[in-house]
Amino acid sequence: MMGSKASRGFQNAKTGIVLIRDTVLSNMPPEAGVTRIEFEGPEIAIYVRNPRIIMEQMSIVKKIARAIRKRVVIRTDPSVRKPKDEAERIVRELVPSEAEIKSVHFDETLGEMVIRAGKPGLVIGKGGQLRRKLLVETGWRINVERASLLESKTRNWILGQLLYESEYRIRVLRRVGERIHRSPLYRDNYVRITALGAFREVGRSAILVETAESKILLDLGVNPGGRGYASEFPRLDVDDLRIDELDAVVVSHAHLDHSGLVPYLFKYGYEGPIYATEATRDLMTVVSLDYLDVLKREGRVPPYTQREVRKMILHTIPLRYGEVTDITPDIRITFYNAGHILGSAMVHLHIGEGLHNIVYTGDFKYARTRLLDRAVDEFPRLETLIMESTYGSTDQPPRQQAEEQLIDIVKKTVERGGKILIPVMAVGRGQEIMLVLSDAFRRGLLPEVPVYIEGMIDEVTAIHTHHADLLAREPREAIFRNENPFEAGFFKRVAGRDERLSIVDSDEPCIILATSGMLAGGPSVDYLRLMAEDPRNSLVFVSYQVQGTLGRKIKDGAREIEMVSPEGKVSILKIAMEVYSIEGFSGHSDRRQLLSFLSRIKPKPKRIILGHGEPESIASLAYSIRRLKQRLGLPPTVEVYAPNILDSLRLT
Repeated sequence: MMGSKASRGFQNAKTGIVLIRDTVLSNMPPEAGVTRIEFEGPEIAIYVRNPRIIMEQMSIVKKIARAIRKRVVIRTDPSVRKPKDEAERIVRELVPSEAEIKSVHFDETLGEMVIRAGKPGLVIGKGGQLRRKLLVETGWRINVERASLLESKTRNWILGQLLYESEYRIRVLRRVGERIHRSPLYRDNYVRITALGAFREVGRSAILVETAESKILLDLGVNPGGRGYASEFPRLDVDDLRIDELDAVVVSHAHLDHSGLVPYLFKYGYEGPIYATEATRDLMTVVSLDYLDVLKREGRVPPYTQREVRKMILHTIPLRYGEVTDITPDIRITFYNAGHILGSAMVHLHIGEGLHNIVYTGDFKYARTRLLDRAVDEFPRLETLIMESTYGSTDQPPRQQAEEQLIDIVKKTVERGGKILIPVMAVGRGQEIMLVLSDAFRRGLLPEVPVYIEGMIDEVTAIHTHHADLLAREPREAIFRNENPFEAGFFKRVAGRDERLSIVDSDEPCIILATSGMLAGGPSVDYLRLMAEDPRNSLVFVSYQVQGTLGRKIKDGAREIEMVSPEGKVSILKIAMEVYSIEGFSGHSDRRQLLSFLSRIKPKPKRIILGHGEPESIASLAYSIRRLKQRLGLPPTVEVYAPNILDSLRLT
């Protein structure tokens, strides 16, 4: 009997795939010359010998996509693809020179031509006409990227990995696709979440979402303030979690506390997909490699190697905002702008055929900043909201007031001949502060002094210029005009560690932006060691300081701290420099913004689960929501939960 049930389940699973194939074939015109249909991750890839027929009748593709409720992509059969040199020649002849083509790369396995251009719109053409013509004339599917104003070594490395390992990647996509597009095995379903990290704490974000059909992880980060696996990593030792049985991992954004442990999965048997925005993929690659570098400098054993980072890249399936995508047989995902950092996403999970809908906010900013637009507040359906609570008990000053405070601190420090150290997260906060300082210099609010850029800020900034379409209007339009808002004479890139001593010893006042933002390793700690005992200098925190980090200790009043020198000697460092903390620059929503988000969110959730906050912040926010639920327009029966680590909640 057991064998019979397993056999029926297998046949049911196969039925969905057969139906998809039959529907595609019945709707494709015979003259298109379909050679095969492949399940490539969330996409159904249709390989044809005559792409002209399809390009002239795009309604066919839309009809098929509607019929099977899947994403459909047209690829050409290898037999009709022009040789690479001839294909590139055709592209350069047909694309206007004003497009500024920088490079052309070929993915022979997928039959794609990757074109990097200064003005990608001119390669695509009005309504995509030129891109379709290029496909017909060359036989290669055209993938157009914006050439960055700043060269990104990381993006070049990622592209190299994808091209070099193209055959491995297509095997991954097809294996994932066979899993996604089969029919569900179980009719009776349930939805349960388990808190693995970042509940009643900040750091090591991880949530396990389970149905009878699927197991997925939402984020997998490390705690920057933790020491040792027990406090640094999420709880992956729960009974219901086996890494090799996970169906998918979804990464909301690239900060270390949300993405830093993702490569670890591939060390212990995970072979499934990672879903993230393309910007998040690029940034979490930078963050992962930097994390390994920091651990190496500190003499700590890393939890994974570059090999696992490369595997993470090959298994990542990038998604755009608003793009509905199947990730398991019973879960569809849609990303929405979270306004926190470049590429950050709120995650909407549609489970079953209307069974349950979850929105996981990740970290989000419900206010516009110089760098990004405000987070989204409208979703198609919603029953359970999992919301961050970092500043659930705190109202931050308005952004303009925060900028004025920073300018005032810098001005006073410069006037007394001091230097300003601003520890920043390389992703997001570094670029935001660069824009603020640039504007202050331009408007004459500050005397122009050198601004030294340290750590991986420069590389991350290059990635921002590549993904300019995700930025707020002003920096986006400046980049589209080929005017880089992150380039100016006062921004000085520090080539290496040897320059730090000469910068600090110089009589010239200056500003130093250095990672990490919590003084948890990196160049900011070296600068602190060199600058701390001079009372003319200033230390300015513009990021949240997690409990247990050096930054948090100093912010909370510590003025004598233990430091380990590069030679390994332990000494006591006295903090004589001025110490400031400006909360208004946070990429997190404060209490007012969190409540405003709840008042405007559509539709209203029936259940709110609070996480990513210290206990007092979560308790305060939960109290406010319960007290103000009528004013916020929430249902009278709305449930508010504040789970502990390892708590599980059955949602259906």
